[in-house]
Amino acid sequence: MKKLFAILLTVLVLAPPVPATGKGQGDLIIRHATIVDVEKERLIPDQAVVTAGDKILAVGPDAEIAGEWNTARSLDAGNRYLIPGLWDMHVHFGGGPALIAENQALLPLYVAHGITTVRDCSGDLPYDVLSWRQQIAEGKLFGPTLLSSGPKIEGIKPVWKGTLETGSEAEVDQAIAKLKDMKVDFVKITDSTLKPELFLYAVKQARAAGFNTSGHIPMALTLGQAVEAGLSSVEHLDYALNAGVKDEAAIAADYAAGRIDRAEASRRLDQGYDPVFAMQGFRHLAEKGVFVTPTLNGSRIIAYLDREDHANDEYLAYIGPGLRKTYEWRVQRAAKATPEQVQARHEQFEVTAAVLPLLRKAGVTIIGGTDAGFLNSFNYPGIGLHDELALYVRYGLTPAQALASVTRAGPAWFGKLDRYGSVTAGKAADLVLLNGNPLEDIAATRAIHAVVLRGKLQDRGDLDNMMSDARARVAAWDKAAGG
Repeated sequence: MKKLFAILLTVLVLAPPVPATGKGQGDLIIRHATIVDVEKERLIPDQAVVTAGDKILAVGPDAEIAGEWNTARSLDAGNRYLIPGLWDMHVHFGGGPALIAENQALLPLYVAHGITTVRDCSGDLPYDVLSWRQQIAEGKLFGPTLLSSGPKIEGIKPVWKGTLETGSEAEVDQAIAKLKDMKVDFVKITDSTLKPELFLYAVKQARAAGFNTSGHIPMALTLGQAVEAGLSSVEHLDYALNAGVKDEAAIAADYAAGRIDRAEASRRLDQGYDPVFAMQGFRHLAEKGVFVTPTLNGSRIIAYLDREDHANDEYLAYIGPGLRKTYEWRVQRAAKATPEQVQARHEQFEVTAAVLPLLRKAGVTIIGGTDAGFLNSFNYPGIGLHDELALYVRYGLTPAQALASVTRAGPAWFGKLDRYGSVTAGKAADLVLLNGNPLEDIAATRAIHAVVLRGKLQDRGDLDNMMSDARARVAAWDKAAGG
């Protein structure tokens, strides 16, 4: 009896107090919201959403839910449109140790544009990013949830910094073991100097270790070889284009044997693309569960630098002077092109962008990602994702399909759809309240009324303050630099 009494006493002490009203307790209620069901491409009007901590507790008709819950804060949505938080699935941080502060200052820009999660695809500050990931998770640093590859796997003395250099299978195994110790969220593998056979080995071993894999496919390999090895996502649409080249294997073999250089291999791949043949390759990607991150906006910017030099972009005021300087190398390289090369650049972008609806038709999941960050000229963190979405719709996706690419595709790739990707009870309290209907016009994602990040409400005033603080910080850096 004494033991039973002790158990009952413990339960009474530990159990949360029940309000006298009998109502449930939450932190925030959003009332009179039109929920956008992205999966079913439908609107659910006059809903209430209750959150506590970083989780959604209840969702349902406002007339029912509002009377059942007490919350510390209440937000009247005024029939605005509530969507899951946006995911930018391809970002970079880098530019060297001198730019650590400028990179960290980008984090609020993502939140201010409704982006609650980003996938860091590795730059030259991988260990700093992993530290930020931890600080954000612990509530010590403000920013979107960070999912990171940590340092990417590369060959010996690669072009890109911030890598784990590998020249043998044993060194690949050691690299993957290090990444596992770092608890990275996925593995990124690139092709600057990595031997083709080690690229395939790294993909296989990373998958065997339980990681999703992403990367740049070596010219000496076919897309199919990378897919068969276990590549989880193809980054950049031009790599996916190779699935439509009948002679891809012969081109890869010629390049591997040194019979042609990279420029010639690229030319033959571009000329060999056949959209009819491509559907077979795209269906194979879908069957293998390989996702594609188009990163169209960055490609478009470079392709059309002759028409838009971006010198007067207002958003430059939010990018630090050191990061702006990293933009110059792509700009200078593009400026050296002949008129014929510029025209070819335009045509190649249009051919590549036209692949987007074919991938969707083949059943391939499109992941929204920008490639924003250092080096990638005028491809801005935050607003860049909305520019990316506009291109998806311009080149053939519906607004609903585009929206799914930035709300559901990312969680699906990481196996986290049980926690993200919809406004439903039990899911993460990452939400964006829009003034307009994004199923009707994808530009509606730009007009943000409020953001809920891990359960914390950031109203329009808070978001405006994030932007003004970022602008003031950059202005101070410019002044210090004599700009």
